[in-house]
Amino acid sequence: MMKQIALCLLLAGTSVVQAQIRNTEVYELPHLDKSNERNVINIPGFGNYETLKCDFHIHTVFSDGLVWPDMRVQEAWQEGLDAIAITDHIEYRPRKEVLKGDRNESYKIAKKAADAKGFIVIQGTEITRSKPLGHLNALFIQDAEAMDVEDPLKAIDEAKRQGAFILWNHPGWPDDKSTLYPVHEQLLKADKIDGIEVFNYAEYYPAALDWCDRYGKAYMANTDAHGLVASVYGWGDKLMRPLTLVFASERSERGIRDALSAGRTVAYFDGKLAGSPELLEKLLKACLSVRPIGDNRLEVTNRSDLSFEMTGGGALYRFPARKVVLIDRPKTTAFTVENCLTGNKKLTLSFPE
Repeated sequence: MMKQIALCLLLAGTSVVQAQIRNTEVYELPHLDKSNERNVINIPGFGNYETLKCDFHIHTVFSDGLVWPDMRVQEAWQEGLDAIAITDHIEYRPRKEVLKGDRNESYKIAKKAADAKGFIVIQGTEITRSKPLGHLNALFIQDAEAMDVEDPLKAIDEAKRQGAFILWNHPGWPDDKSTLYPVHEQLLKADKIDGIEVFNYAEYYPAALDWCDRYGKAYMANTDAHGLVASVYGWGDKLMRPLTLVFASERSERGIRDALSAGRTVAYFDGKLAGSPELLEKLLKACLSVRPIGDNRLEVTNRSDLSFEMTGGGALYRFPARKVVLIDRPKTTAFTVENCLTGNKKLTLSFPE
């Protein structure tokens, strides 16, 4: 009898659901909309600094990009970045007859979208000339229009007058020769170039590592995005795109500007990290912790989304992202971190404690 009652109730409930389906024309499935979800890229800071994930070289439809400015914010926010710079070309604007607005318009659109998400967008522009000068990004500017002048060196001076951080873009492009021309030496020594891209889009410039080291300039890696970032670097993997890691005292545009001025950056690209030995060692030790297991073994915990490879005593040690690895106690205290570059050398250090 009880089973019959239960069956009747079940059938009655089914009839109600069927009635709802028949009488309702639209069913909302909000869980399918992922536009308000974002990745979390876990890279710890150290000391008084937090690690901000940034891309300082991005284009929109207002120069030769294919993406509207507010979508640049959306894709970066969803991928887990903390800040981007909009760096449309001054000299190259193939759609200027179609799109209204001056050279500051793309930033204004992106900034409005960023403010709605608590995201950081930095105003920039790209000074675009042939070699020997090449291309340079001016970051933290107020007016890109003022840099539309015939002499590129005067454009750089105007950017500096506005308080800009100047980034030397893709020094090995377009001729596959990374050449330090006299004009670059002049600008580097005069602190009119503040950072250098050691990686751009899908190119790596070993010579630029030495220039960063020699002149004390910020190591930087950026996408130089024109199309959708995910279509180039893949969908779903949090750390496929190149990033400039910025060690900032606060999560703000001012915090980023202060960190860049002090050279507190590490370039991340293709699983590699490039920066000064001091910053690389601090970052690595913030990511890895070691716990002795008895007298002969060590438990190494990688709490970050970065992976590390180290060699020492004739052995290779791999510490994958977010993994715990049990190893025999090494016979040496001197290690080379194979995927951490400082200048054109690999980082050497004692094993993290």
